[in-house]
Amino acid sequence: MAWVGLLALVAGCGAGDGAGGGTAAGAPGDATGAGSTQAAEVVHLPGPPEGAVVDYQLGGGYPPADGVGGVVRDVTDEPEPGLWSACYVNGFQTQPGDRDRWLADHPDLVLRDDGGDPVVDEGWPDELLLDTSTPGNRSALAEIVGEQVRACAERGFDAVELDNLDSWTRSGGRLDEDGALDLAARLVAVAHDAGLAAGQKNTPQLGTRGRDEAGYDFAVAEECAQYDECAAYTEVYGAAVLDVEYTDEGFAAACADPARPASTVLRDRDLSLPGEAAYVYAAC
Repeated sequence: MAWVGLLALVAGCGAGDGAGGGTAAGAPGDATGAGSTQAAEVVHLPGPPEGAVVDYQLGGGYPPADGVGGVVRDVTDEPEPGLWSACYVNGFQTQPGDRDRWLADHPDLVLRDDGGDPVVDEGWPDELLLDTSTPGNRSALAEIVGEQVRACAERGFDAVELDNLDSWTRSGGRLDEDGALDLAARLVAVAHDAGLAAGQKNTPQLGTRGRDEAGYDFAVAEECAQYDECAAYTEVYGAAVLDVEYTDEGFAAACADPARPASTVLRDRDLSLPGEAAYVYAAC
């Protein structure tokens, strides 16, 4: 899922068990860091506090409800003082407001179809897929998107959530899982260098690869109860899984399951602010 906070792009660019313990191997391909050519060992950083309920506030920050122990907010927002705070960055697609800037400044990093037109995410047609098909592209993307990751650290966040890891599944076969994991590992390395834990967003089909090859420390899962996928995350990340449900049915199923992620919340799909008609928030 993507959100409309505008991300400032950089004009220039270059060509374990659970969360909080152990080490992970480097990513596939040629790099784990933005400019490296060799796989490197990744030391995992702590994810969300164990047992804490984390509110998903991408539509705008607001005072957390009683019992909330953390928040996820957009890179353009601020962390919540005194609480664990994760920062949202669209790591594998463009934000809607940045479409023209990517096409003007980094046209070769936008995925193209056979006719040369940008490939869009059909679910979010204002978003363009980034081209992770070559090591050079992945290095350049890690430099550009990495600036947003560093901005999260500068704002005082504890962690970063990197969205649209699974964009290769919407690429019409032009991208693949290994390319996505390689860029993920580069971005995780940037996050770790900045002192941020890094969260895998959705993509349960990765199994342990997200943790062991990309180096992710925790997971953010949307509607894992609705689609019976929660175990795919908890078996890899243990208690360090944040589940966001968007339907009453999915939320009820999650709350009835004693094996659900410790942080399971119900939000409206627009992630509205309190006082707006669509606003919904509840926790098991």
